[in-house]
Amino acid sequence: MHRVEGLPGEPGPVGLTLALGRLRRLGITGYRVALPAPGHPLGLSGPPEFNAAALEAEEAVVGFGAPYGLVPEVSEAGPEGDVHVEVVWRCLPVREAPPADVPSLGEAERELAEALREATEALTRLDVAGSGPVADAARDAYRARAEASAGREVLAPGYPGRAVRVLELAQRVGLLISLASGHGHGGAVSASEMAARGAALRPVERVARRAQVAAYNAWVEERERERG
Repeated sequence: MHRVEGLPGEPGPVGLTLALGRLRRLGITGYRVALPAPGHPLGLSGPPEFNAAALEAEEAVVGFGAPYGLVPEVSEAGPEGDVHVEVVWRCLPVREAPPADVPSLGEAERELAEALREATEALTRLDVAGSGPVADAARDAYRARAEASAGREVLAPGYPGRAVRVLELAQRVGLLISLASGHGHGGAVSASEMAARGAALRPVERVARRAQVAAYNAWVEERERERG
C-alpha cells in the first residue's frame, strides 16, 4: 500500500495515483532518483530538511519541473502470518538546483568498467571467493542471479540504450560487492581483515550507486537538455 502525505492542498494522506496526478498539475514532468548515504548526498539538491529525511531513508525522488520531492517511510503491519508492507511518501519542498555528484552516462560507464576490475581484484586479494562449500554456494548464487537478470527490461521504454548498459553493469558490480561483503565467505575472518575488505570495496560501492542514479535519471536529464 502506497500513500502520500504533505501534498499541497490535501489535509491528509492520499493514494499514489491521486498524488501523482496532483503533482503533475503542479508542474512536475518527471522525477530524479536519489540514493544518498552518510557523507555522500548523491542526487540531492536541498534544502537541509529534505536532505536529512532522504539520508535517513537512503532513497528519495526529486521532482523535475516543480520544487517537490518524495521520501518513503516503509513499515510492516498486520498480524503474524499476514504481514504486509506499507509505504508513506512524505512530500517536501526541494531546491531547484543540479543534483549532487551525479555523473553523465559516459562518465558513469567509464568509472564502472574500472570499478568492476577493482571489485574482481578485491575478491581475489581478500580471498572472499575462497574455497569450500560455502564459497562454492556463494559463487553459484552469483551466477544464478546474473543469469536471471540477463535479458530482462531494467528500464522503461524510451530510455537511451547507454542508460540500460550502465544500469546493468552497475547491478553486476553490486552483486560482486554483495558477495564480497557477505560474512563467512573466504578467509577474511579477523576484525582487521573485515576492515580491509570494507575499505577496499567502499569506493567501488560508491561508484556503483552513482552509476545507478545516472542511469535512472537519464530520461529526465535528456528532457532538461532539450528544455535548455
